[in-house]
Amino acid sequence: MEFETSFSTSINHTTTRSLSSQQSLASVPSLNSTSQQFHNSTFTCLATLKLYTCISSLTLSEKFLYTGSSNREITSWNRIHLHSHPQQSNNTIVSGNGAIKSIVIHSSKLFTAHQDNKIRVWKITIINKESQRQQQQQQQHKFTHLATLPTFIDRFSKILIPKNHVKIRRNKKRTWVHHVDTVSSLALSKDGTLLYSVSWDRSIKVWKTKDFTCLESVNNAHDDAVNAIVVSNDGYVYTGSTDKKIKVWTKDKEEKNKKHSLLLVDTLEKHNSGINALALNSDGSVLYSGACDRSILVSEKGENGNLVVMGALRGHTKSILCLATVSDLVCSGSEDKTVRIWRGNNTNTNSVHRDYCCLGVLEGHKGPIKCLTAVLESEESFLVYSGSLDCDIKVWQIYVPLL
Repeated sequence: MEFETSFSTSINHTTTRSLSSQQSLASVPSLNSTSQQFHNSTFTCLATLKLYTCISSLTLSEKFLYTGSSNREITSWNRIHLHSHPQQSNNTIVSGNGAIKSIVIHSSKLFTAHQDNKIRVWKITIINKESQRQQQQQQQHKFTHLATLPTFIDRFSKILIPKNHVKIRRNKKRTWVHHVDTVSSLALSKDGTLLYSVSWDRSIKVWKTKDFTCLESVNNAHDDAVNAIVVSNDGYVYTGSTDKKIKVWTKDKEEKNKKHSLLLVDTLEKHNSGINALALNSDGSVLYSGACDRSILVSEKGENGNLVVMGALRGHTKSILCLATVSDLVCSGSEDKTVRIWRGNNTNTNSVHRDYCCLGVLEGHKGPIKCLTAVLESEESFLVYSGSLDCDIKVWQIYVPLL
């Protein structure tokens, strides 16, 4: 691994099987505003981590950045010092086969989604070590493997009952607790008691984070690979698929005989190509979706969880591969090797719907942007972390004046 620091200012799946962009959405109105009021925004690349493998997933938890790579590596970094001086990662583990597609954290447990059809659970232990060179304590991580989902107990308890077996490819059968293709995305419920997973096998599964049992599997939830899942604070579950559809699910409260049951409440079919990424705003009232049609749809949640499309954000020249939200900003990463930062403008009293302005375009990656995560640093400052197929992780500082 090499580490570079640099300073610059710029104002200006489907699945990973195919990154080719497709025709943009002509039928959806653009929300891009021509307002010039945000031109005081500044963007600085604080650091570039140059690794030896493609970055496939990122997440933040307190002082640490967690990354997943295409060659099975899960790594933790102390992000507080990441941009100020070179340092080794806190810890790296290698597990499974293929890429780490998604990472989520609850309390001291880290959940990872793998290309080998498995979900793995790790316990994070923080160890304080004295650094004579820096004359201060350094926090390092220890990862302890807790479980691989589905667990042996979960599989064994269901294997003897015929109704627990479902058909998979080539006319084979397996118990419904198994994913049988790449686990593409993970999401947690607000209280952290439930883990949701989606897969290229077209299913959604619900797991208990306490004992790792599988509560439910929605088989054939979509007509093609499911690439993204997000969960709102009020319990609505949103899934995006290569079949061009976004589906909205909620727990079926009428099902008293089941511990958990997902009920389909809405299907949105406005994208004209496969959906790669989903993100919710802070209160869960707006859903952003990115697809190979090069557009980001902005949808507001109506009554009963249904989605109403407000319009599209346009500017990327190739497929949208990832999305992240922080405060009132939306970050989008694309196959065109750029990250765009968007902000809603609600000062236009003549418009019923909010306009959006592209604050800037972050350039510097030499490959498609595969993953993003962001955090509020201060009232007017944000940090954005971007991972790319060029094997780099970049740390950006975004300064946005208050409205």
